[in-house]
Amino acid sequence: MIDDELAQFDKSISEFWSKFKGTVSDTSSQMVGLRETYKDSIKACAEKLSVKLKEEERMVEMFLEYQNQICKQNNLIQEKKENLLRLVAEVKDKKQELDVLTANIQDLKEEYAKKKETISAANKANEERLKRLQKSADLYKDRLGLEIRKIYGDKLQFIFTNIDPKHPENPFMFSLHLNEAREYEVSDSSPHLECLAQFQENVRKTNNFSAFLANVRKAFMAMVYN
Repeated sequence: MIDDELAQFDKSISEFWSKFKGTVSDTSSQMVGLRETYKDSIKACAEKLSVKLKEEERMVEMFLEYQNQICKQNNLIQEKKENLLRLVAEVKDKKQELDVLTANIQDLKEEYAKKKETISAANKANEERLKRLQKSADLYKDRLGLEIRKIYGDKLQFIFTNIDPKHPENPFMFSLHLNEAREYEVSDSSPHLECLAQFQENVRKTNNFSAFLANVRKAFMAMVYN
């Protein structure tokens, strides 16, 4: 009985060992398979992670590049804004200068119009005076032997004859023009008359040119007879 039980126990031990070895062998194979699968998974994960990291690095580089470009664009925009503000200020200054220049031009136009009107009135007055002088000249030409010539410097030269009975053709003359104040101014008398300045003052006051001519002629005649 004891031998049979021992034999049966050995058999049981042998069967258990066989099963255990098979189980361990299967487990070892499974562990090896799992380890290889794990290694493959880790490798795949590492590759994916490496690709992801490279993508993220490119994204960071692109972000930094975009940020740099945006900074440059902002600086350029700020510079253009400052230039635009400067141009606006310059245009504003130019507009003010243009307004001042326009006002000055308007003042000059008005002043020119006034001066033109004054000159026109003066020219008209001169024409009237010249007409009166010509009328007086025509009136006294035959009676007084008077000849009037226009000479240099816008002057009129008055020439008397028939003053010296011995030499009636001898000329007695003086020149006359209007000065800047539009007044009579007498000069260049030949022969010289001391009283010519007084005659000039009288004709300026009275504007009686006929009397002036008569007085000048009388003065020349007095000079001859004296």
